Amino acid sequence: MPRYFTEEHEWIEVDGDSAVIGITDYAQQQLGDVVFVEVPDIGRVVAKGDDAAVVESVKAASDVYAPISGEVTEGNQALEEDPALVNTAPEGDGWFFKLAIADAGELDGLMDEAGYKAFCESL
Repeated sequence: MPRYFTEEHEWIEVDGDSAVIGITDYAQQQLGDVVFVEVPDIGRVVAKGDDAAVVESVKAASDVYAPISGEVTEGNQALEEDPALVNTAPEGDGWFFKLAIADAGELDGLMDEAGYKAFCESL
């Protein structure tokens, strides 16, 4: 499954016409210990760049943006019970939400893993 990255440090993994979205390991390191996560409601329609979820850490609160447009099909309820999953598995079990993809063409503006790694090294 192809995985893409944004400059706001979200990742998106595409499987056909659906996608899973979370924040990168780099993002969770910058946040520190995550203490609260709010995931979007099922059925919510988000446009590319919309704030879709909230993550709070001991350092700061931050929005998680939709990397592409679509309709939320699932929120990771496990994060509400154990927000530390974002720290322990940010690019795995710590995912935030799933989307039905509205426009796959929006993926074209995102970075692949090598591009994202180079982007982080430039920060």
